[in-house]
Amino acid sequence: MSEENQTPPQPSPMQGDNKPLPSWERETLEKVLLASVHEQRRARLWGVSFKLAILLYLVVVAVLAFRPSAGFFSSSISKEHTAVIDVAGPIMEGNPTDAENLIEGLRDAVKDKGTKGIVLRMNSPGGSPVQAAYVYEEIRRTKKENPKLPIYAVVSDLCASGCYYIAAAADKIYVHPSSVVGSIGVIMNGFGFVDTMQRLGVERRLLIAGEHKALLDPFSPVNEVEKQHLQGVINTVHSQFIDAVKQGRGDRLKENPDLFSGLVWTGQDSIKLGLADEVGDARSVAETVIGAKKTVNFTPQERLLDRISHRLGTSLGTALQSAIGPALKLN
Repeated sequence: MSEENQTPPQPSPMQGDNKPLPSWERETLEKVLLASVHEQRRARLWGVSFKLAILLYLVVVAVLAFRPSAGFFSSSISKEHTAVIDVAGPIMEGNPTDAENLIEGLRDAVKDKGTKGIVLRMNSPGGSPVQAAYVYEEIRRTKKENPKLPIYAVVSDLCASGCYYIAAAADKIYVHPSSVVGSIGVIMNGFGFVDTMQRLGVERRLLIAGEHKALLDPFSPVNEVEKQHLQGVINTVHSQFIDAVKQGRGDRLKENPDLFSGLVWTGQDSIKLGLADEVGDARSVAETVIGAKKTVNFTPQERLLDRISHRLGTSLGTALQSAIGPALKLN
């Protein structure tokens, strides 16, 4: 072979005195360098994977935060089904079970061409009389505009006060024998700390503009004029509640002096009193009464941003209520 085609010998690693390193030291050094390269590659791969995971998480959060809150599946349903709307938990503005959400779910269910009937799945202690009245009126309006579309209330554990206000608008009310039903009354409660303040030697300093602005102030003695005024307000709301129940239940209600006293009854006794109609659950009503075994839940699903804002709003509302005074409730 010619000299020009020969590869010149590669220089060996040198020690400090320009002598070649022993073979075992070269091999060790090469392994260390190679391990360092692999470690750097793993670090870069881990960094990229971590960033991709964070990006995916943010994308999922964004989708959950901004997706439609309800009815997103209604346009894609074609087969006959029973629409289910959950009335669960306190019925108060800002809660998942408030008038706005329940009415939205009801309207979405009505719009769907496959809806053969609607089941209101009830399990609530009550709440705001205004929120309950809004839903009651929407159900009545829906029944008037869609007379062939049945709307049934199905009670699981509890249907009291404002929850029963809503249920009274349905065509029929189904219960479990052990359900708790009723509590047709109105309550406004609070506390009094007058004696406590005196015993602690704390002086109450209160400035108001308006004779009755400090209505039922817990740190002041009860004002009988204000007490009688609020009793009148409660009585008026109670009368509205009673009228709504009578309008919804009609002749099915039995004569009983305790019917509107705020008492509760078992599901079995509520049927005897005309507060409910029959024993049944959501599945049996869908399958045997409505005739559509397939059920689709139209309860609006709360978006992430709404959930955060509602919690902040609830905290603020609680603070304001504490500062302002007691609230009127159907529970």
